[in-house]
Amino acid sequence: MTNPLAGLFKARQQEAARLDLFNRGMRLCGEHLAARGAKPTPWLTQAIGTFAVSLATPSADPFDALLQVGKRALEAGGDGSLNLALGVAGTSTLIRQRSKGAWRLHGLALDGLGRGDEALESYERYLSLQQNGGAAPEIARRIDTLRRRRACLDEAVALFPEAGSPLRGMLGGPTAATAPEFAAQVRAKVAEHGVGDPAVRRLLELYGTYRRLVERDGMPDPLLGGTTPIDVGGLRGLVAERTVCVVANAEEVASSGLGSEIDGYDLVVRCDSFRLRAEGTGERTDLHAVSLRGDTPWDGPAWTAPVGVRLVFGDPAAGWRRALRQRLAPGAQEHVGDASLRRPLGDPALLGEDDWGRETTTAFTVVRLLDFLDVSPRLDLVGFTLPGRLRPRETEWVRERATHIHDSKMRIALR
Repeated sequence: MTNPLAGLFKARQQEAARLDLFNRGMRLCGEHLAARGAKPTPWLTQAIGTFAVSLATPSADPFDALLQVGKRALEAGGDGSLNLALGVAGTSTLIRQRSKGAWRLHGLALDGLGRGDEALESYERYLSLQQNGGAAPEIARRIDTLRRRRACLDEAVALFPEAGSPLRGMLGGPTAATAPEFAAQVRAKVAEHGVGDPAVRRLLELYGTYRRLVERDGMPDPLLGGTTPIDVGGLRGLVAERTVCVVANAEEVASSGLGSEIDGYDLVVRCDSFRLRAEGTGERTDLHAVSLRGDTPWDGPAWTAPVGVRLVFGDPAAGWRRALRQRLAPGAQEHVGDASLRRPLGDPALLGEDDWGRETTTAFTVVRLLDFLDVSPRLDLVGFTLPGRLRPRETEWVRERATHIHDSKMRIALR
């Protein structure tokens, strides 16, 4: 005879185990805050506080709050924060074994700590949980990079398979230890066999590839699906004799009902992160402009929204190049601005107006560039009539040059 209370007891046991795991997550947070020398960022501290509140709120589900702690710890960087992110991720995978976000976080934390082989296992688990079989572009690129790095090590070991070879000890080790050990073994083999030895030459090639893949991710499609770079002249040719509107990423625009009017322009420009709501924002994006912010702008999400032209503004050049390598998605744009368009305001070959500063909004940068090119019969800003959409000095510049301001349509005409 089936015990009708068995299911209830099992459910209570599972809930108790789940609560223990959340408490474990809270202990990890407390230990991190109490650790000597730990200096959590305000965002990490806030995330921990939100998680603590969720644990004390019966109606709340603390799982997402716990994941947010891991994400903030990951952003904070440093071994202490990365270990917190790893502990949080491991706890999260026990609470929900099929959580894509938890396995992704687990892989990123391991990767940040240089534990590439373990990170690859977590990334592959994340990939297996994707219903459509596809990972986020940055994760797919990272998986490819880690596999290629491991292939370099495997082939290096196979070149000198003698028993007890120090090269074998590299497999599965953290990157911080593997890279110098690999370099030492390369020097040893060159000294022992000479650079004329075919196996040594191949070992040198493998080491060079491995070092490049440690310093930056590989590009599965270097041609980016046929994306064509354009310079200032190319952009001028694409814009010439076309009506242009630059659309703000504002809720007022999304609910404005201006969608058909916006799509009526020859060239629709959007900036940074944007969302489309057909009846308000329109559906087309012909030119996407984005500014690189922060110390590591290459770590942001890939630019996957399909557009005609993508302009990426950023300085210094090395960070700009790395961001393009890591964030441009193959096939997501027909054209991408080259180095001549990466800092149009400060470039002496273009405007040479250094006094605008690095915090200039993306919208103003692209408006000022299009105004400077002076080849469009109509250049309008939609959604920038309200305060706060541009910086005060930018607003002043725009209004001084406006030929018409239509508040009810949220439109400023510069032509």
